[in-house]
Amino acid sequence: MAKASFDPQEFRSALSTFTTGVTIITTRAENGDPVGITANSFNSVSLNPPMVLWSLDKSAMSLPSFTNNKHWNVHILSSEQEALSGRFASRGEDKFKGLDLEPGMNNIPLLRNCTARFNCRTAFIYEGGDHMIFVGEVLGFDKTDLPPLAFQSGLYALAARKPREGVQLSAAPTPECSYTEDLLGYLAGRAHFQMVATLQNVLKSQQLNEQQFFILSVLSIQDSLTLEEINQFVEYTGGAISAEDMASLIEQEHVVLVKKNGDSRYVLTANGRDASLKQIAVAKAVEEQIAKQIGHGDAEALKILLKRVIKATDLGLPDLWATKEENNAKKTAS
Repeated sequence: MAKASFDPQEFRSALSTFTTGVTIITTRAENGDPVGITANSFNSVSLNPPMVLWSLDKSAMSLPSFTNNKHWNVHILSSEQEALSGRFASRGEDKFKGLDLEPGMNNIPLLRNCTARFNCRTAFIYEGGDHMIFVGEVLGFDKTDLPPLAFQSGLYALAARKPREGVQLSAAPTPECSYTEDLLGYLAGRAHFQMVATLQNVLKSQQLNEQQFFILSVLSIQDSLTLEEINQFVEYTGGAISAEDMASLIEQEHVVLVKKNGDSRYVLTANGRDASLKQIAVAKAVEEQIAKQIGHGDAEALKILLKRVIKATDLGLPDLWATKEENNAKKTAS
């Protein structure tokens, strides 16, 4: 329910729930220096004639540059440019230092690797409360297939596309105790098994099973591990690695057993590393094929969501990509 007066911070928080893209807008100051700011106030105005708008705080140091120079460029940032967004949102540094720029129309700097870019000329400037609103005519533009960076409730995000068509629901309601196709465990499990189907063929040709695949994968990331340490890294699979499993890999010359500081440690051989690299290559090829079908942006968003699920369901297992010191600290904290 609307209120006549309200807390400005609450109002700002409510506005931030509207998900936007992130842009960097560039121009040149009167002395020729490049000027750039991060803005998420960008929006389209008209297709014919092509026009866009954005707004700038009246207290911004860059305001004179944008009011005096009629030409400016809008860059819709890709998901890979989060750091660039932070750089142009800050004050007191050379924002363009080290950047590979392109000369845009009227020598206005253009950033590379963006989702889209618009060369604009100011058509109107309006006063809007504590901001100035710039309406520009689009003189030229280009776009790529790079997924865009999004911003929501004060945090960066990735946009995942959702089909307009709704899923056909069954006529009868599903009992709460029944499995449904929207069960997260089912979706994650089926996606996993379908993705590794091609990998299973590779393992078969290498005369390896899935358990041995996990072992080689672990040793390709952290080599020279004890059997206990290997089991800590694969505990999430629900299966335990035995000395007999390791003996089989030794017999196949994928692994050797060495003594180090009184411990028996398993080390990957050149044959084992070659086998693991072939498995990784197949896995990455499958991932790339899926990304092409669902879109690289959606694939990146899916990775982030799965990482959040893994973190939410983590029982305190060591992180394979962390150092031993980091894992010991994590164990102590839990």
